[in-house]
Amino acid sequence: MTPGNNGASTPEDDDPFGYLYADGQANGAQPPSGGYGYPNSVNRVRPVGARQYGAPQGQTAATAAYGQAAPPQQGAYGQPNAHYAAPETIPGGGAPTAPQQPARGAGGGGRRGPNTKGLLIGAVAVVAAVVIGIAVAMTSSGADDDKSGDEAGGNTAPTQSESTDPTPSASNSADDEVKLPSAQSGQLQLSPGVATASDVEGAESDGGAYVTGLNQPGASVTWTVDGIPEDGAYTLFARYSAAGEDQSMTLTVNGKPFGSKMNLSNFAHAADGDFAKGWTKTFAWPTLNKGTNTISLSCADGDKCNVLLDQFSLKKGNVKD
Repeated sequence: MTPGNNGASTPEDDDPFGYLYADGQANGAQPPSGGYGYPNSVNRVRPVGARQYGAPQGQTAATAAYGQAAPPQQGAYGQPNAHYAAPETIPGGGAPTAPQQPARGAGGGGRRGPNTKGLLIGAVAVVAAVVIGIAVAMTSSGADDDKSGDEAGGNTAPTQSESTDPTPSASNSADDEVKLPSAQSGQLQLSPGVATASDVEGAESDGGAYVTGLNQPGASVTWTVDGIPEDGAYTLFARYSAAGEDQSMTLTVNGKPFGSKMNLSNFAHAADGDFAKGWTKTFAWPTLNKGTNTISLSCADGDKCNVLLDQFSLKKGNVKD
């Protein structure tokens, strides 16, 4: 085949686009009568959107392209739509209401509030614990106060007939203002066989004198006291020395035995016979009359009288020092 001979077919049959070329036009090629240069095509003018591809009758290409069903058309603006009805027009329908919020803390959702009940119980428990602690503390304090009161003298005060260890204790300041008589060994009336001496050191009477010879039955010393300001309770102090075994003698006030015995114990814990180390003091609480009174210390039956007597003194009231 030569350029001048393209075969049996004509150029227009061999190349549908031959009419576009100069040689095709020279050979009489004509544009095809169909649309878009393809044989047998029909070139029809249609309005935009009129072409249909299998859409149901009554639908346009714009509403049913490529065989898909188009959504229902809405009516004109302001006109009711046949596919829509307001809820109130439906039986049983009504105006929409705002969604209800679940009750807070009532179960069924929602954020729960603080556990106020638990907090209240905890607070009550704390208050109860504090109240119980205060009550226990007050009870203990009251018991301690009662105990200390008993120890301070509720059950330990000596009776009128009792003498005690002369350990210093609180005295009545009002009694100190009243100057009462005292008697040294040389001012006492001595029974037969009783004398004064100064061989043992430690006596506070003038010249270091003391009464000796009381350790025999019937021996006694008597003090006649003048100038008692009024009737009442007084404290009689006796300074003496005891060594070894504890001693006790009979106290007589205005001719009557006062109590059981006057305690003359070896409070200084002096060894037997060491009277220089045994000086100490004891007391009794007699009741005296206003004016003149007679006080005697004697060695009666059953007494232990091996003591050296230094002096007597008085204070108003029941005191221990």
